[in-house]
Amino acid sequence: MIANQPDLYAALRQSGASAEDLPALITASPAEVATRLAAIDKGLLRAILRAGQGKAAIPAASAVIGFLDAAAPAPLFRPGIGESRARALPTGGQDPAMPAFSDPAFDAWFAAIGADYGLGLYGENRSVYATAQFADTASPERRTVHLGVDVFAPAGTPVYAPFDGRVHVLTYNADPLDYGNTLILEHDAGGVPFYTLYGHLAGTLPRLLACGAPVSAGQHIADLGDWPENGGWAPHLHFQIITDMLEQTGGNFFGVGHASLWDIWQQISPDPNLILRLPPEAFSL
Repeated sequence: MIANQPDLYAALRQSGASAEDLPALITASPAEVATRLAAIDKGLLRAILRAGQGKAAIPAASAVIGFLDAAAPAPLFRPGIGESRARALPTGGQDPAMPAFSDPAFDAWFAAIGADYGLGLYGENRSVYATAQFADTASPERRTVHLGVDVFAPAGTPVYAPFDGRVHVLTYNADPLDYGNTLILEHDAGGVPFYTLYGHLAGTLPRLLACGAPVSAGQHIADLGDWPENGGWAPHLHFQIITDMLEQTGGNFFGVGHASLWDIWQQISPDPNLILRLPPEAFSL
């Protein structure tokens, strides 16, 4: 049984229960706890329970990361980011002149700095997400840590598949500051499935691909969207690796995670630079 308390994630991690115990654990808990947990992705709750027992939160994560370490991905952009003028775009105030990514003034600022690509950081704790949209019933903590890499470039810039695969989800997430046009591809890591997510895409997406369609490495799969079709952001790609879809089926997978659960979120969505292959200095000013 889990007692009613503000942070149910911490309570689950400390409970010592197994992932298989989750249904019984919820049933045995007070009604208010069961109601709060019922609104949370059960795949995430099972991952927390495994971590609490000292196990891998996501059993497939190590196999996927090992596969990516040894793979030869096709570049997502042409010319490649590493072959071009790229600039890190941290949001912690390192460049006071940089407008917010959701500020229309960002476009002119980005054009003026002369970069081909801008890079929003993986693992960055962003204050823009500290709103009710990124809250849940299990904890007062907001999901504020970025699970992808953002690649800024002009609207209409083509995006290419890094690996062979198939279209897992193709959808439009319409809420303000959401993904807008969204694509999730499924790939094979030697018998273990994994996924890549592409958010903030152009309306050309449904003309390029269809759900279930095969995709080849290097294939043109999407274009960067413009305001407002991309969710209301400056044109960019949110690129994310997913080792386990948890129980998410609608194409709006978590793009930010809880700081207190970062060890778990890193297994769910490891560093996209496993695919981008950029030097560490590309992500710092």
